[in-house]
Amino acid sequence: MEGGCGRVCFRGFYSCSWRRPGNRVKKHEGGWLSFVFLVCLLTVGWMYICLVTFNDRDDVNWKGFSWLKQWVNWFMVVIIISTVLTCYCILLLVFALFQIALKEPLHLHWLHKVVLFFGVVFITLAVIGISCMWTTEWPTVLLSLQATGPFLQIGAVVALTLLSWFVFHSIHTARRVGSKILIGVTFTVMVIAVYLSPLLIQHHTPCLVDPGQIPPRPQLIGHRGAPMLAPENTMMSFKRSVACNVTAFETDVQISGDKVPFLMHDHHMGFLLRTTDAKHRFSGRNIKRSSELKWEELQNLNAGEWFLKTDPFHTVSQLSVEEEERARNQTIPSLLQLLDLAQEHSISIMFDLKNEDKEVNDAMITVKTIQKSGIDPRLILWLPPKRRSDVIKQAPDFKQVYSNIVDMERAGGSYLNLKYSSLNTSKLRELGQNNVTVNLWVVNESWLFSLLWCTGVSSVTTNSCHRFQHMSHPDWTLGPTQYISVWITVDLLSLLIMSGLVIYKGRLRQ
Repeated sequence: MEGGCGRVCFRGFYSCSWRRPGNRVKKHEGGWLSFVFLVCLLTVGWMYICLVTFNDRDDVNWKGFSWLKQWVNWFMVVIIISTVLTCYCILLLVFALFQIALKEPLHLHWLHKVVLFFGVVFITLAVIGISCMWTTEWPTVLLSLQATGPFLQIGAVVALTLLSWFVFHSIHTARRVGSKILIGVTFTVMVIAVYLSPLLIQHHTPCLVDPGQIPPRPQLIGHRGAPMLAPENTMMSFKRSVACNVTAFETDVQISGDKVPFLMHDHHMGFLLRTTDAKHRFSGRNIKRSSELKWEELQNLNAGEWFLKTDPFHTVSQLSVEEEERARNQTIPSLLQLLDLAQEHSISIMFDLKNEDKEVNDAMITVKTIQKSGIDPRLILWLPPKRRSDVIKQAPDFKQVYSNIVDMERAGGSYLNLKYSSLNTSKLRELGQNNVTVNLWVVNESWLFSLLWCTGVSSVTTNSCHRFQHMSHPDWTLGPTQYISVWITVDLLSLLIMSGLVIYKGRLRQ
């Protein structure tokens, strides 16, 4: 071995060789360093996408279940692989930069090249997968920049400042004048763009607001109850959401063969497999729709054991022994049971109709069940578009909720229920100013809840009511004046440090 411990360590990781190779520069080593840098940027960008789309991880896991009929946390698998790749590439780049500082040859080992190519292929396939099957997540990424933009800019300034030493070193060691100019101009353009990006950021970030101007916190609607604390669409789940101070329950209604409305989200072939023990109870039966089963048969299914076995949100460990036992014994509830709970606590109900049998008039059956329950009709948020005109005639006091602006305006309504990424923050603010109640679904992460809070939305449907109920103010807020001060201070410090490095490099050459 040749050199100090640090040199040997950096050389061993990057080149997989403890001995110092000859000083002869191998072909394409500069190109491989550039490739390491680009893959590092790619993995960091992909990791950011994974983190901001974590809000919708259940969609990925559901897609996997629909294919394999087996519940696996596929999104967590992607997160783990992405994290390992990102850490690996960052470490590889850091070791390369230290080797440059120590004037060590950059001989990238073939094993690193294989891993880098694997990372590019993995991320390329993942991006194609999102673009083909999960296109709604790209607006989420753009939306996230409105929340994280100010902090990403500060991080980018810090990163460029740290890299500047190595950039200046590359300029000084480059043999051709053209190479010096190319490196210098490229880095200068990047620095100017990052330094001035707050000019754009401050006009598109709702949470750059003074504390006294923050809108009221959005009301919480329990998505199938409180599915992180109890099995979804069970009475235990809805009772747990009551403790979260939700203003409405969100659920899904289907109709049994003997015309009893009950609560169940999954509605295609095999709709009972994910959240009940139907596979064992009805072994050999190919059940395609809810109308093939009577209410008594549905009542006998266990609707809680799956939650303890699959732990879909990694929250089972937070349950007490008593709560676990209660979850284990949950059954499928009827709509009437939920109506009674809602009436007891004066909580609204919003639901969708998931019936697959076209011959069943599920809308009218559901309306009659609601009216027989005796609940205040003003607590019913009617979302299903099917037979809406008949429902309005039968129950004029129901609040009509629409899933798009065109239908709402045509009907003269004032209540929208939309996916959180379907409208930009400017449009959401405009709707609020026009006294339109806007509920957005499904909001699970604090950064997203905070962004929508700053935007002024009326309510959100969430799996995380137990977390959001304790938030007294949005995360990541800054006053406009405070942000301008931070922006200018960070940029000036970076500029001073870079100027000092340039002067120091110049003196070293003399």
